Amino acid sequence: MFKNYFKIAFRNLWRHRGFSFLNISGLAIGMAAAFLILLYVAFELSYDTMHSKGDRIYRVVSDLKTPSNEYKIPIVDWSALGQLEPQFPEIEATTRALDLSMVVQKGNESFLEEKSLAADSTFFKLFDFPLVKGNPKDALKKPFSIVLSETTARKYFGKKDPVGKTLKIMNKEYNATVTGVMKDIPNNSQIQADLILSISTYTEVINPELDQSWANYDPRGFMLLHAGVNPEKLVKKFNTFLQERNGDKMKEAQLQTKQGLEPLEDVYLYSKRSSSGSGHITNVYIFSVIAFFILLIASINFINLTTARSVERAKEVGIRKVIGAQKKQLALQFLGESIIICILAFLLAIGLSFLALPYFNDLAGKIVAETIFSKPNFILLLFGTAVIIGLLAGIYPALVLSSFRPVSVLKGSFSRSGKGSLLRKGLVVSQFTISIALIIGTLIIYYQMDYMRNQDLGFSKDRILVLDTGIGKSQDLIEETLKSNPNIISISKGSSVPGGGGDNRSALSTISNKQGEMQTLTLDRYTIDSEYINQFDIELMVGRNFSKNFASDSTKAMIINEKVVKLLGFSNPEEAIGSKFEQWDRKGEIIGVVKDFHTASLQEEIKPLSMVYGAKDSRLLNVKIAFANMPNTLSFLESTWNKFIPKTPFDYYFMDDFFDRQYRAEERFGNLFLNFALLAIFISCLGLLGLAAYSTIQRRREVGIRKIVGASVLGIVNLLTKEFVKLVGISFVIATPIAWYGMHKWLQGFAYRIDIEWWVFAIAGIAAMGIALLTVSFQAIKAAIANPVKSLRTE
Repeated sequence: MFKNYFKIAFRNLWRHRGFSFLNISGLAIGMAAAFLILLYVAFELSYDTMHSKGDRIYRVVSDLKTPSNEYKIPIVDWSALGQLEPQFPEIEATTRALDLSMVVQKGNESFLEEKSLAADSTFFKLFDFPLVKGNPKDALKKPFSIVLSETTARKYFGKKDPVGKTLKIMNKEYNATVTGVMKDIPNNSQIQADLILSISTYTEVINPELDQSWANYDPRGFMLLHAGVNPEKLVKKFNTFLQERNGDKMKEAQLQTKQGLEPLEDVYLYSKRSSSGSGHITNVYIFSVIAFFILLIASINFINLTTARSVERAKEVGIRKVIGAQKKQLALQFLGESIIICILAFLLAIGLSFLALPYFNDLAGKIVAETIFSKPNFILLLFGTAVIIGLLAGIYPALVLSSFRPVSVLKGSFSRSGKGSLLRKGLVVSQFTISIALIIGTLIIYYQMDYMRNQDLGFSKDRILVLDTGIGKSQDLIEETLKSNPNIISISKGSSVPGGGGDNRSALSTISNKQGEMQTLTLDRYTIDSEYINQFDIELMVGRNFSKNFASDSTKAMIINEKVVKLLGFSNPEEAIGSKFEQWDRKGEIIGVVKDFHTASLQEEIKPLSMVYGAKDSRLLNVKIAFANMPNTLSFLESTWNKFIPKTPFDYYFMDDFFDRQYRAEERFGNLFLNFALLAIFISCLGLLGLAAYSTIQRRREVGIRKIVGASVLGIVNLLTKEFVKLVGISFVIATPIAWYGMHKWLQGFAYRIDIEWWVFAIAGIAAMGIALLTVSFQAIKAAIANPVKSLRTE
């Protein structure tokens, strides 16, 4: 019996090859897309879940509040964890991690290790990054101890055991001893390092005062709590303790500090504190919904086409009933055929996923899965989904067709069900509602990305190349040599560049406000030279720039941005000129105000900024170069670098590329969204094409008669397409408010964003209507130009 079912199923598939191809390929493409998105979502949700104590590890964060502004930052004061751990038995251990970029030398070779960390000796007690060599308890205890990843160890020592061997670090100033080798850190960890240096290197040797400093924020802090500890209650207790301990310092500095705890496993997706490499739970939700919608569209297509085609088998059912087939047997046959087709689609989906995975990894910008078999439970889930879709698609023919009265069917009195037609129309509306919503979403994401890329940033970043030379005589020699090259337009020095490059610091400052009182603020701090503002085309609104002619500028002058002017209560920038300030070791007055410019992504608001003069304290050389002979200019830069800093690898970046990196995550999100939106539309069109073909075949006699009595080709095309146009119109009305609400929510994540204009919806509606018309018209025109005699004869 089952063998017979298989025969009939494959015979029907082969008889209607084109229809079967549309049906199976549409479902397979939808299942493959949903499967890949599921891999992506699972990868995003898996961040920092590899630690056995992960449910008890928290990131320690800081809230800084002055009378003028408030900062919520993902880092801690150097001394905070050392103050807290001995006082609270609820804390099992703490560790600090400082992100570094370090030059490492072995023999005559130098390497820039950009993914480096300095960490406390307790680092491996909290985090499960297994050591394959060395003792995790002692590996980071002594100053100048380093732990290498397996890949980094092979780079420096090949197959030899690196433990106990030394490497030169910090421009050969110090010898560091390898005390351990750890497995490469997984991609789904926010903590990434190829090399970990003991933090005692800094706290005991390089800067012994760090552990006793206050309000000096730099490292990330992590805390391991004992089982059963309530983190919210603990936060209240240790903030009370810190207030009692540091209250006088807070009062004197007019700075209130508080600590908070964020569960480690929630940091990547849920934290609202800025940190590089973070994801966003909203994007996970969006892609989960897209996966569901794509699978839904593919399922709708399959069910629609299967039920539409099944009515053509009414005579087959009638004959089989006459020769003794039972209702149960017929129902099982239709269900079985539907499931067999879905299993074929499942197998094709697995093949498509296998081929598409490398491209998908590139599109996502990360290795979400090495192979499609890395998550075997997902493959089982996909198989189960295929079986369920097969059951849903087979229910209609199984129940309805198996109930036909054979005599009526064979006499030709069988009429198609209005309910079946209504069901198919409802399904078409559903899938085009989803498609139109995705078109609207794609357009809004594109225009937001375009807005961010083309927004006036308030400074020029074109053709500016940044070199981190460090400070000292070598930097001065490089600068003088570079000035001799006619292709180098200008050179400036700075501690930072817009976009986060360099040494980005926040400084607790006091400035006299409109009332003449000294007001405390937390300001971003750039140390620059007299060429910096002009080179970056930053607009100086009032006052003057720094000058070498004023010796006091290096100790007693500051330039601020408009944001600071507003915080101080001045009605215009001119009023701020001459205001007194105190910042770290400097006291003086404001000499200039620059127009606000973006120092970070447009997702963040412009922050209050201070600039101080300090050419000798600025480690970055910013070199503006001409377009002409750029390869020769770069070669000249490299040879100059190697001449004066031969121990350090030549490394540079262009400002425009560096600044644009901040939008890479959003661009990848937009590209993924666009690709899957196009895929959803394509699947919808496959279904619409099949349904239009079926509808045209069903009406071929009507079309033939209309042509014989004089109907035009245009009239017939209009007749066959107007029903589908109505369905797309209904879909547009439903999709518009849904898409507006969803994208409005998404745009709230950007401090600077577009307004959602009416024309976005108009373009989406026209596009959807055009796509639907092109899809349906192909079949309609084919039917309209066919020979009417053949149409009537086949009936």
